Amino acid sequence: MKINLVMIVKNEERSLRQCLRAARPLVDEMIVVDTGSTDRTRELAREAGAKVYEFAWVQDFSAARNFALEQSDADWNLVLDADEYLRPVKRKVMTASLAAGDERYGKGKWMGAILRFDSFRDSSGPKSAEPAGAPVSVSSALLPRVLPRGIRYRGIIHEQPDTEIPCRLIPLQADHDGYLLEGKSRRNLEYLREAVEQEPENPYYWYQMAITLRDVGELEESLPWFRRLFREGQQDVGYWTDGILRYLYTLMDLETADTLAEAKETVDSVRPALGTRADFCFVCGIFYTKLVLSDVQRYIAYLPRIEESYLECLRIGEHPELETVAGTGSFKAAYNLGLWYELSGQPQKARIYYQRSAKEGYGPAKERLRLV
Repeated sequence: MKINLVMIVKNEERSLRQCLRAARPLVDEMIVVDTGSTDRTRELAREAGAKVYEFAWVQDFSAARNFALEQSDADWNLVLDADEYLRPVKRKVMTASLAAGDERYGKGKWMGAILRFDSFRDSSGPKSAEPAGAPVSVSSALLPRVLPRGIRYRGIIHEQPDTEIPCRLIPLQADHDGYLLEGKSRRNLEYLREAVEQEPENPYYWYQMAITLRDVGELEESLPWFRRLFREGQQDVGYWTDGILRYLYTLMDLETADTLAEAKETVDSVRPALGTRADFCFVCGIFYTKLVLSDVQRYIAYLPRIEESYLECLRIGEHPELETVAGTGSFKAAYNLGLWYELSGQPQKARIYYQRSAKEGYGPAKERLRLV
């Protein structure tokens, strides 16, 4: 079984060496396609033992990806970006997983998903704008990145494998720090607008437009895209849940009477679908706090739901395979619960949950323990 690493890069000297070093033990060949670097990217790739090709940029990520895949003769192609770093795993574990998948689904009739852990600046909620100095949080995502021979990509931006074959998780994990860099979201908007013009009925582009506009701080402009995803999108696709959660964060960030009412209607509507997820319950805890504070007399009946939401988060626990933000089922929920108890005059309970959060290394909880 031959496995190749296949990448497209441009000006990646910051991270490329680390990416290739981590991938090297798992693959037979490393194929790096450069789309116009002006730094030492090509040199670093060759020093690491990669085969380096050049591709003239045509404003189309799929075109570059497909050119790179055409240079590979492997049975399986591992597709990574330069800001993704594989966690250690033995090659025999990976090949055993691929062989087992071939036996179950048929050779070339399925693709492998990796579990990626994304670091991002947590300013007001998961994956929002990224001001300098905001604390770093981590979310998880399942991505189709181990492709059988012959699979190609489609889409000029946020490209996806052009296939209907199933995608199954394999024992491969990666850390990703690209969201910590500023400017990518603004750059992507130009491509996304063209993609939406080409495929106006593609819900995946509604999702990408919504979250990208949110990321660059254009909250009002993001709402029509979020609303369309909520009303017309399919709930069984992975990105729908993430889109709805960020929709709720956006409504809460705007924090007007109308957007809070819209958030309440949305929370009630999606609870049957998302109520067993810690990240949804975490959003609910924040939402009910904002709702009560917006009009205490009107919404006082919702006060107990704040505590209930965070307790449910802790009961559900952490499930990174469900693509969540780390801590919504553990230390972040415990910290918010501690805040709730502290503000409601229950310092002993507050300390219990601050201690629970602090034991997992959460800095804000350690700070509160000094004050309670």
